Amino acid sequence: MATAVSATSSAYDRMKEVKEFDESKIGVKGLSDSGITSIPQFFVHDPQTLSDLKPSSKRTVPATLPTIDLSHINSVNLRPEIVEQIKDAARTWGFFQVINHGIPVSVVDQTVNAVKAFHEQPHEVKAKFYKREEGKGFMYASNNDLYRTKAASWHDSFNMWTGPEPPEVEELPEVCRNEVVAWDSHATKVAESVMELLSEGLGLEAGKFKELTFSEKRALVGHCYPYCPQPDRTVGITSHTDPGIVTVLLQNHVPGLQVRHEDEWVDVKAVPGGLIINVGDMLQIISNGEYKSVQHRVLANSWKEARISIVIFYNLAKWSEDGYCGPLPELLSPEKPPIYRNFTEREFVENFYSKGIDSKSLIEKITIHN
Repeated sequence: MATAVSATSSAYDRMKEVKEFDESKIGVKGLSDSGITSIPQFFVHDPQTLSDLKPSSKRTVPATLPTIDLSHINSVNLRPEIVEQIKDAARTWGFFQVINHGIPVSVVDQTVNAVKAFHEQPHEVKAKFYKREEGKGFMYASNNDLYRTKAASWHDSFNMWTGPEPPEVEELPEVCRNEVVAWDSHATKVAESVMELLSEGLGLEAGKFKELTFSEKRALVGHCYPYCPQPDRTVGITSHTDPGIVTVLLQNHVPGLQVRHEDEWVDVKAVPGGLIINVGDMLQIISNGEYKSVQHRVLANSWKEARISIVIFYNLAKWSEDGYCGPLPELLSPEKPPIYRNFTEREFVENFYSKGIDSKSLIEKITIHN
């Protein structure tokens, strides 16, 4: 009986601490800036999660993410080779970096600096934006899944929907307003070029993904991973796969991102000016398993400088008339039957919001077991 009582009281205390932290609106950045030397208990992850925080390399040469040069995508002779490279990366890694994508370095730097500037504002300025109403306007908070997850992660974020409807510009914080609006436009051009290559890699027309509205529904997120005094007791973001079509990530030079590849965690080293692109669960399903969404995570930051990343998630905007989505019929044949069943938008949304971020839970639910 004593155990039951103590378990209940510790669970109750945890919720109380989480609520107090959330209502203080100071975020992880505020905790870090206050000079704490140990992290609150609700940020501490279980031993299993913490046991493999260091990349375990059994290789003599560490694996590195494929880097794809987009400078010749309009060349009739060289484009097929780039399609092959992207197809291969999406099948084997689910992640790749792109360089020579056409966005000026000055724009990349301005975007990172503006997002950093937002997170470095005084508490009372940022607190005005702190809320948990997902899906509308500009929202700043710590941990999107704070109330749904077993242990919180060491990051703060802002997020906003940038498509299909553009945001109300005056609702955006002045410190990063122009830069995030411009970034949405720049990154989306790159995303659409990459989607054309991915579409061709499946043997489809270049414009197929755009026609299917894969780049129209967009959420832009600005993450800040401040210095963590106990980086071996928590994580920056827990291991997960992204739910949508593709994700475009811009990061500063502070490391932390790791990708799961061949049963190992691989450190991702940022290429200056490069963008990281990864396959989401939805694209794995639509491609009937041809492209893979893979687990990735961010370690808690042991640098004194904050890690900044700007992420745009691309999602399906218009579902089919019958309200379902699933593997594209053009990719199916008697030799290649569907490995996933069709599912509804409601199933997709409920699966995401019913729990903390995780890996491939929707894919697991809709896999056809013969």
